[in-house]
Amino acid sequence: MTNRVRRQGARSRRLDPGNGTGSSSHKCNIRAISFRNETKVTPRRWGTAWEDADVLIDGDFDRDGAVCLRGLVGPELLGLAEEAVEAVLADPSPLALRASEPGDGAFVEDFCNWRRIPALEAFIRACPGSAVAADLLGARDLRLYHDHVLVKEAGTTQRTPWHQDQPYYNVDGRQGVSMWLPLDRVSGEATLQVVAGSHTGPWYLPRTFLDEQAKWFPEGELEELPDIDGDRAAHTILAWDLEPGDAVFFHFAAVHGTGGTGARRRVLSIRYIGDDMRHAPRPWPTSPPFEGLADELPAGAPLRGPWFPSL
Repeated sequence: MTNRVRRQGARSRRLDPGNGTGSSSHKCNIRAISFRNETKVTPRRWGTAWEDADVLIDGDFDRDGAVCLRGLVGPELLGLAEEAVEAVLADPSPLALRASEPGDGAFVEDFCNWRRIPALEAFIRACPGSAVAADLLGARDLRLYHDHVLVKEAGTTQRTPWHQDQPYYNVDGRQGVSMWLPLDRVSGEATLQVVAGSHTGPWYLPRTFLDEQAKWFPEGELEELPDIDGDRAAHTILAWDLEPGDAVFFHFAAVHGTGGTGARRRVLSIRYIGDDMRHAPRPWPTSPPFEGLADELPAGAPLRGPWFPSL
């Protein structure tokens, strides 16, 4: 296939799935990066509170399942997000987990903290990401699904392997999108990578990050994820070099992953849901688990109420 590269400035690109001999001097550890100007970057305005702030859009969400917005979050809100993430790290919830091996830096995740961390709730309610998500999804009633803190400390080599979020979730529908907001500069292998167009395909069998076991699904119940790294030329992989304030939005069904990191990488991800999303209790544990929700909300019901506040 022809590897098309989309560029906005010098920080966004498609990863060249070739043999590592690209023309650009900006290189990842494994794959070279090449650039070609093909995508028009359009200034747009998001939300009444942000109508004076121009945001650069890099990508096509409907086509690719992911898009980057440059300069979406300003310094004041970034400070609030940083306060929230550090508060979660200082006082982790029972859902917190370490997704890296002992001796390999630290990859820490935590979920669903907005009701106990005031700075996190304040950020979610003030962030223009909700207006962006509603527009991308065509949602009239946008709601919070959950918050997710992902921190890789400096020197962590553990990858976040290729996966979809949708099979881990207790929701069905098509109006689901995540905002991936780094609080530190990320580039190369440390940034988010998304397989373009994968959000239109099937669900793939989810496996644990460390030992790659099909922990919840019986083997063979879902399709196996293709060997993306083994045949990168068969896929178009999106990746962006990101500054604090930039954000990537990607569909719940989009295949994505990240590499290790040499520097500290703090990410706050907010998961949004639209009008068509319905409660879908699973016969397997979901992540996050939403313990007690099945007792309050029947299968097939819209996701409403205090669990999922309107934004």
